[in-house]
Amino acid sequence: MSERTPVDFWFDPLCPWAWISSRWIHEVAALREIEPRWHVMSLSVLNEDKDLPEKYRAVMKEAWGPVRVCIAAEQKYGADVLDRLYTELGTRFHDEGKPRDRATIEEALRAAGLDVALADAADSAEYDEALRASHHNGMDRVGYEVGTPVIDVEGTAFFGPVVSPIPRGEAAAKLWDGVRLVAGTDGFFELKRSRTRDPIFT
Repeated sequence: MSERTPVDFWFDPLCPWAWISSRWIHEVAALREIEPRWHVMSLSVLNEDKDLPEKYRAVMKEAWGPVRVCIAAEQKYGADVLDRLYTELGTRFHDEGKPRDRATIEEALRAAGLDVALADAADSAEYDEALRASHHNGMDRVGYEVGTPVIDVEGTAFFGPVVSPIPRGEAAAKLWDGVRLVAGTDGFFELKRSRTRDPIFT
């Protein structure tokens, strides 16, 4: 078998668009020779110095907890645990619409087979230095005008794709091929249109 190409993926568990893209990457991994590697970025860090509407500022305050827990889990178990934990968190936050509170985080940790006490990190700044380092490792590659997901393949980093619903099977592979093509084009920066639908997680 040929060696799989590493694909580095930065996510914030609260972002519905990153969740869709992450499930797309799982589909791609079944059909293309890629190896997803998961990393944490933080929408709270990204937006902490920005003048935000009150409603969005409240969401950003809430967003600190899950990313801190992800970093705490990574510190305790290693980076390989992030895929499993992100899947459990994202399933509850997005697919099931559960509250983004300690009870849901504990449930996700338990389902992932991890120490439930890691939920304590949600309300602690203990892991913030490591969180910021992981965040900047991703965002420095694409710039700070974008959000999550950030994907890096063989030194080419890009934001997105932002897509709904989740592409499945050959449609997922076809999108991957197209994204790689445009992202690998020298001098290519942006291709965008206005969103006309909400996130669809099925």
